[in-house]
Amino acid sequence: MYETDVLIIGSGVAGLSFALKVASFARVTLVTKKSCVDTATNLAQGGIAAVLSEDDTVEAHVQDTLRSGDGLCNEEIVRLVVREGPERVRELIELGVRFMKAQNGKGLDLGMEGGHSARRVAHALDLTGHEIERALLDQVERNKDIKVLENHLAIDLLVESKVEGVVHQGRERCLGAYVLNRLTGEVEVYRARVTILCTGGCGKVYLYTTNPDIATGDGVAMAYRAGARVANLEFVQFHPTCFYNPRLKNF
Repeated sequence: MYETDVLIIGSGVAGLSFALKVASFARVTLVTKKSCVDTATNLAQGGIAAVLSEDDTVEAHVQDTLRSGDGLCNEEIVRLVVREGPERVRELIELGVRFMKAQNGKGLDLGMEGGHSARRVAHALDLTGHEIERALLDQVERNKDIKVLENHLAIDLLVESKVEGVVHQGRERCLGAYVLNRLTGEVEVYRARVTILCTGGCGKVYLYTTNPDIATGDGVAMAYRAGARVANLEFVQFHPTCFYNPRLKNF
């Protein structure tokens, strides 16, 4: 059995950025089922929408989002995400992400995408996710308080009611996870004070999808088995265009 303060499952932008935030006061173990770069983040293209121009406003971005959501958005969450967006982009820049600069040298080159009423998409050519993954991994690799385990597949959460010798009282508690070491074939137990699921989506449940092979919904399934409530699983994003080759297993 292994012990850590914080166990993070997943090595995309969510897992890496959270690891960097908590490593200043906790021991962090991050497990990922393949290599660290086998993530949806690494394949993301377009960019990040945030209010980064004096010609734009938070309220305009909120209204664009609500309009595009056609009544299905939680407005409180929309406002939170839009309000926090600019600072998160600046944080990524401080961590080494190289977004494209405007030709006049003033600020970022902001793109205009569907559903937006202003230019607000920060990007790194058309490889934005790859650039974010590169910068965050570089920071993680330098941090001695973050232990990264590649080829470690989390298979189930370690919950209080299923652990011998632990008195279960009231609500279920997560104590860590069972993790398959794909290099040895052994299932290892990781105990943690806090377990964070950053496992991405489940687009690979479809036969044909632009989602990567790792998008199999592991985190959602583990959380559901542990008693968590899940919602909005019908919302699965595919890239709207792709090239299909019947001799290849994926796009």
